Formats: sequence, structure tokens, C-alpha cells
Amino acid sequence: MTQSNVAAREAAPATVPAQLGPVDADGKPRFRLGPLYLTLPLANIALYLVWMGVGSFLIPIQVTEIKGHPDPEALKNAVAVGAALAAIGNPIFGQISDRTRSRWGRRAPWMLVCTLLGAGALCWQANATSIGMLAITWGCVQFILNGFQAALTAAMPDRVPPTKYGIMSGLVGLGIPLGTIVAAYTIGGIDLSKLGYDGIVGGFDGKFAGEKGYYLIAAFLVAAVVIFLLVTPDRSNKGMAVDRFDLKKFISNFGVDPRKHPDFAWAFISRFGVVAGYFTVLTYNMYILMEYVKVKPQDVNSTMGFLMVVNALSTVVAALFIGKLVDRFGRIKPFVLGSGVLAALSLFIPMVSGTVNGMAVFNIVNGLAFGMYMAVDMALITRVLPRGEDAGKDMGLINIANAAPQVAAPFIASWIVSTWDYEALFPICACIALVGALAVVRVKSVQ
Repeated sequence: MTQSNVAAREAAPATVPAQLGPVDADGKPRFRLGPLYLTLPLANIALYLVWMGVGSFLIPIQVTEIKGHPDPEALKNAVAVGAALAAIGNPIFGQISDRTRSRWGRRAPWMLVCTLLGAGALCWQANATSIGMLAITWGCVQFILNGFQAALTAAMPDRVPPTKYGIMSGLVGLGIPLGTIVAAYTIGGIDLSKLGYDGIVGGFDGKFAGEKGYYLIAAFLVAAVVIFLLVTPDRSNKGMAVDRFDLKKFISNFGVDPRKHPDFAWAFISRFGVVAGYFTVLTYNMYILMEYVKVKPQDVNSTMGFLMVVNALSTVVAALFIGKLVDRFGRIKPFVLGSGVLAALSLFIPMVSGTVNGMAVFNIVNGLAFGMYMAVDMALITRVLPRGEDAGKDMGLINIANAAPQVAAPFIASWIVSTWDYEALFPICACIALVGALAVVRVKSVQ
């Protein structure tokens, strides 16, 4: 048995009680993985259609309409509250789902409840008429749907054997690029003139660049989750033991001692850095095109759609290819390091060529880097979870490394742009991403 397989087995969740049905050699309930290869990525695509479609398209559009002009300060205020609530919602709902006992399992009830409430909050946000109302509604969406995300991400440590972490991590990682493609196609449209073709694909004459876009995304989210729950249902866990509820213990259990679990802490730092470098640029993507590349206002949405699709396709290619290599060779850290170096290098391209073509090359290289990282991210995180029975809470904690950079990104980007202009945004983000990738070197239990 290789060192990586030993580490994987040591990191696997504790044996599941007999009431949950047959288990495999790693102590996990034996589920059919075939349907999960489809439903888990589909649910993740729906989730990231919210994060990318609303966060990258609909909110900047709303802010511009409310203020009458592009306003980075207003955009910062609109998104920061939501990201802060996301950081709180993930571990809270994760720990609640860990303690849930029902005929539908631990995660399914919270996935359904949070999805329905989140879809309702999206419809509310569609009608926001002020920056304050936009901030409040986006905060509700983020808080609620991070409860769904905590339950969804726990499906991998709950159901997937460690020998399949690489390919499943790659498939789950498709959520961001494919969610981006769907958002770009339906909301902004994709300008094919950059590929030598005439016209714009999708966009639907701006039909979904407003409240109808919110309704469409909410409907897609509900449909994807219903498919997940019907096609790949969880098992009853009513017979699974649970400690009597103690509020003090519940609150104290949110933390993970970095001295006892240093690999978990370093994995958290690594994800935080990589995601912060990515989102600090992504948050200002539309304004970069307007004010740095000088794209005409009427062409911004379709140009942004084209660039996001280029980035997404590159991410898909890298995620699928690297995911298979991880399972084959059992090594993760070299790919994390490689993704950080490549991401840092990509961020220098817009400095050299501040044009649409330069941004296209940047998005290709950056997409490959991010796809490489997404292919191994979940595989790395799942291997360093402290306790299998706390998978929901611990995945919720690690998901803060996704949400917290979104809190910091608008403030960091606004400060950088106001102090040094857009030219400084790229090298600073490159350094942040590189530091995050280097942190993975300190993870000892994973090769």
C-alpha cells in the first residue's frame, strides 16, 4: 500500500453504523457512484450559476442601474455583507446537518429547505431598488445557500471512497466553469467576433440581464437539487447515535485546533490564498473591461461573456485531465503548486497587453491554472478532515476559505485601484495566489 493510500485511509471517516446499510473497505456507506458522477456536478453547477451569474453579472448590472454609472464603491458595499454572512452560514448549517437524524439522511433535508428559501431570496433580490436593499437581499441569499453548499460538499466525504477523490474532485470542480458558461450565455451573450464569426450567441437581447435572470437562476437551482435528491437519495440515519444537544459544546465545536490538526489549517490557508487571488480580480472583471481595457459600454456584457467562456473552457479541460492524473499517481501537492505558479504568471499578461486579446490570453492561462487547482482542491481537503462524523461542520469551516476572500476582495480591489490604479491589481493578486499555493507544502499527510 502506498503512502498516499495510507494517508487517505487514515483521513477517511469513521465506520458508519450498521443501520446505514453496507459499508466499503473505507468504512463509508456503499453507494452507487455512477449516478453521483452526474448529480453532484449538476448540483454544483447550479450553485455556481448563482455565485457567478449573480455575483459577476447581475449585481454589477444592478449597481450600475441604481447609481447611473459604474461605481466600484457601491459594488463593494453591495457584495461584502453577503460574503460575510456566507462565512457564518457554512459552518453553522454544516454542524446542524451533522446532527440531523431523519429517514432521508443528514444532508437531504437541509439541501431542500435551503434551496427553496434561497430561490425565494433570489426572487426578492431581483426587485432590489437601492444599494442597501441589494446588500440585505444578497446577504440572505448567501447565508441560506451556503447552508445548501455545506450539505452538498459533505456528500463527497460521506459517499465517495478515497480512491475516487481525484476524478470526483475534478467533476465537482466543473461547477465554476460550467456555471460561468451558462451565466455568460444566458445573461451577457458571447461575442464570437473574437473567433472570426459575426454576431453574438445567447444574451437574448438582454432579456435575462435583470430580474428575469434571477428567476431563471432560481428555477435552475431548484430543478438541479430535486434531480440530485431523487436520483441519488441519501439513506435513513434514524438509528445513528447523536450526542444530546449542548449549546456550549455546539458553539465550541466550531473550531479546529491547528496544533492538533495542522494539515487542516495549512489546507485552509492554501485555499484562502488561491481563492483570494482569483476573486480579487473577478470581483472587478466588468470594471476592468470598462475602465482599464476601455471596451465600449454597449459591448461590455458580450465581451465579458466571451472571456468568461474562454476561461471556463480552459478550466474544464484542465480539471478533467488533472483529476485523472491525481487518481493514477496518488499525488496532489505538485498540482497545487503548479496551479499557483501558473495563476501568478497569468496575472502579468494584462499588464503587458491591456487589450481584449490580451485579456483572452490571460483567461486561457488563468483558466488552466484554476482548473488544475479545482481538480485537486476537494481531494486535498477531504483527506485532511479531522473527524468523519463532523464532515459537514468541517467542510463548512473549510468553505470559509471560499467565502472570506469574497468579503475581503471588494475592499482589497477598491483600495488597490484607488491607490495605484488597475495596473497594480494584477501583480498584487499574483503574489496572493502564489503564497496560497506555497502553503500546501506544509501539509504533511498528503503527497
